[in-house]
Amino acid sequence: MNFPKIHNAPQMMELIQQIGFLPLLDSGIDGFSAEDIVDEDCRYITFPEGGWDWPLWKWKGQIVTDSPCVYGKFFNKKAGFISREWWPDFCNYRRSKNPRPDYESIESAILDVLKNSGSMITRELRAACGFTGPKMRSRFDSYITRLQMATYIVTEDFVYPLDKHNREYGWGWALLNTPEDLFGKSACECDCSPEESYERIKEHLHQLLPDASEKQLEKLMG
Repeated sequence: MNFPKIHNAPQMMELIQQIGFLPLLDSGIDGFSAEDIVDEDCRYITFPEGGWDWPLWKWKGQIVTDSPCVYGKFFNKKAGFISREWWPDFCNYRRSKNPRPDYESIESAILDVLKNSGSMITRELRAACGFTGPKMRSRFDSYITRLQMATYIVTEDFVYPLDKHNREYGWGWALLNTPEDLFGKSACECDCSPEESYERIKEHLHQLLPDASEKQLEKLMG
C-alpha cells in the first residue's frame, strides 16, 4: 500500500483510523511507520546553533488524546498506534499469549499501584513501586514494556516540564494507565476467540502490506 505523505497531526489521526495499526518508528517493514510517511519537514532535525525540532514527536499527545486510538509499546517492544476499532482484537490475541500476571509477581504489583492511583507518569510509578536503587530504572522499564506488549498498560498522554516562560520543553514523560481505566472494560473485550482475532489481524495486515514477508508480519504481530 502506498501511504500518503502526512503533514500534520489531523492527517495522521485520519490515517491511523483508516489502516488500524501504525508503528511510530522503524517497524522492520520498509515504509511502514509514522516516521516513514511524514513529510521531510516533520522529521527530526538539529539546529547548528543547538537544539532540535521533531514535529512528529510533538504530535503524539494530540493524536492520543484527540482521536480514538491507543498508544504504547506494542510492536516488537517499540511504540506505535492502534485504532480503537482494532484494539479489542489486539487485546484478545495478545492477552491469550500473555495471561494476567500472577498476583505475587512484580508485574501484578505494578498494575495494582497503577489501578489504585490512577494514571501516573513513568518516574512517579517507578518510585511508587519501589524501584529507586541503582540500575533500577532500566529494570523497571523492562517490566513496563512487557506489560504494554501484553496490552495491560497504555500511554494516556505525555507530560512536559515547563521553562521559566511557561513553555513546554524536552522529550516529555509518558502518562501511563490501564486501558480498562482509560476506555472502560468493554473496550478491551472481544466476542470471538483469540485465534479468530489473530486471523483477522493477520489478514488485515496482509492486505495492508502485501509485500511484507510472513516473518515480518509475525514479528509485528508479536
